[in-house]
Amino acid sequence: MLGNLNGWHLVIILVVILLLFGATRLPALSKSLGQSMRIFRNETKAMKDENQTPGEGTTGTTEAAATPVAPPAAPPAAPTAPPTATPVAPEHPSDSQKP
Repeated sequence: MLGNLNGWHLVIILVVILLLFGATRLPALSKSLGQSMRIFRNETKAMKDENQTPGEGTTGTTEAAATPVAPPAAPPAAPTAPPTATPVAPEHPSDSQKP
């Protein structure tokens, strides 16, 4: 997808970005992009560490799986029937018969 981009295409894209965001906001945008990439890398590394097999390393998930889960203290409440609508009679019978 990016293989078709020439040098001129990249220059045009950079000029458009500069016009859209302005020179004053570009350093802040690049800083936040760098922080986001660093956080993403740290999270993916943590996920890889969690997915290790039990023989390779210890994780907290194996200890949590060995602990039995207690049943809920109270059984769930029985579902109740929805309230039924009751017809309401008009206060003045003559109002409902107007032409």
